[in-house]
Amino acid sequence: MHPLIKYGNIKTIIPLTGLVALMILFTFCLPEPLSAKPVISDDNIENAVEDEYLFDQAVPLFRITVTCVDGILTLDGTVDNLLAKERALKIAETVKGIRSVINQIQVSSISKKSDEQLRREISQALIINPATESYEINISVSDNHVSLRGRVDSLREKNLAETVVKGVSGVKSVNNNIGLSMVASERSDDDIFSDISQGLKWNALVDHELIKVAVEDGTAHLTGVVGSAAEKKQAVITAWVSGVRRVDTSGLETRYWARDPMLRKTKYELKSNEEIKTAVESALEKDPKITATDLSVFVSNGIVTLKGQVDSLKSCRVAVQDTRNTVGVAIVKNHLKVKPLPVFVNDTELEQIIENAFKRDTYVEDYEITVDVNNGVADLYGSVDTYFEKARAEDVASIIQGIYAVDNNIQIQKGWIPYFYNPFVDETNVRDYGWYAFKGLDKQKQDWKILRSIKQELWWSPFVDEDQVNVEVDDGRATLTGQVDSMMEYDAATENALEGGAVSVDNDLVVSNLTHPKKN
Repeated sequence: MHPLIKYGNIKTIIPLTGLVALMILFTFCLPEPLSAKPVISDDNIENAVEDEYLFDQAVPLFRITVTCVDGILTLDGTVDNLLAKERALKIAETVKGIRSVINQIQVSSISKKSDEQLRREISQALIINPATESYEINISVSDNHVSLRGRVDSLREKNLAETVVKGVSGVKSVNNNIGLSMVASERSDDDIFSDISQGLKWNALVDHELIKVAVEDGTAHLTGVVGSAAEKKQAVITAWVSGVRRVDTSGLETRYWARDPMLRKTKYELKSNEEIKTAVESALEKDPKITATDLSVFVSNGIVTLKGQVDSLKSCRVAVQDTRNTVGVAIVKNHLKVKPLPVFVNDTELEQIIENAFKRDTYVEDYEITVDVNNGVADLYGSVDTYFEKARAEDVASIIQGIYAVDNNIQIQKGWIPYFYNPFVDETNVRDYGWYAFKGLDKQKQDWKILRSIKQELWWSPFVDEDQVNVEVDDGRATLTGQVDSMMEYDAATENALEGGAVSVDNDLVVSNLTHPKKN
């Protein structure tokens, strides 16, 4: 007797061999189980990195080739500026399973600037930035390749100078030979050890419990395990405290399982107001991008209020993000103000300074952006392609001393492309800008496909423990429930849901050990 297969009210007679073939075909057409987790393999790592580039507005995926062998990722291809090359590296380092990244991306600049013109523009970029204006740096340029010499007080200052230079259009490479002026003998190994240990403990970007610190003759040795290449780099930056000669990470391994919440139980234990205050003050003091004279920190039940004066609007925004990246902080209230200039600079002069900064900036130089300054408020007009470039234009204007606010009226041609914040990559969160209106994409996939994509995004994320987050999707709207360890994980889960294709996100996650969790 032939078997019967029923589809609704229709009965079809199929030979046994045909039934077997149909069953095999049906099995292969079934969707991947929602509970199935990705496998850490070189192919899957490559795909995950390319997915991250796909969601980033400043990295051209079509120009970059990604190859992974035994967890070692190699990036090849060409980009048109150094910051894009650096950004591609930072994004790749956040992907789970990558042990290290070899960045072979080439910078293909079509700039017609002479070496002398480029040197002048670099010098001007360093001078107008209040965080680098006092640096005594010697700049030499040969065929658009830049060498820097001089001395600064910390690795963070050295890196900041390099970043400013990379932001000037036409720069093909930077050879950073800036030295550090600190002397190890000025501080004892015990003091250095204490600073590093506290820095790792309070940095929300590092899970410190699996990292061991030892200091000998000014050399900091970090051993143990971190969860990603990006976390390892962040640990190194944190370890470069005053008095350190060298940071040795030869014994610090990268293992994706280090993100297990059971391995970092004490990281997010309830902190006192005084502990949080001390940690925030330390973080702000160590960031050279924050130029302030009377910055004060007030803490109440995880709510941090920042008061005082800073030298630029950009310093103000960086201070807010540094505070968010401190363990125990639930909400940041920003009462910082930009300090008035000691000498009068009229609005016309400020307009010219901003316009010149736009013309040399590697991201916005090609766009026609007009500036109108009235009493220190910069109004920006024009058109760019993406949210990233609009934010970049505002950041460039925000660095200028004497600008107290920016009214960004720049139009976006590709407003359907979202800009996702990554704390390992971005200095500030685009959602802090009042004009950022992107909520989610129009529904592109069925709910079960969106659900699966969100779960995969959460699994690959270096910030979120996927097992702690329950996801439901109804008509494209994602609802997140469960409990996470930090505000960073709370925010990252929202980003992951949007990356997974959610039309909108209802984030009902509870942040453990915070008496004032974030509300929608």
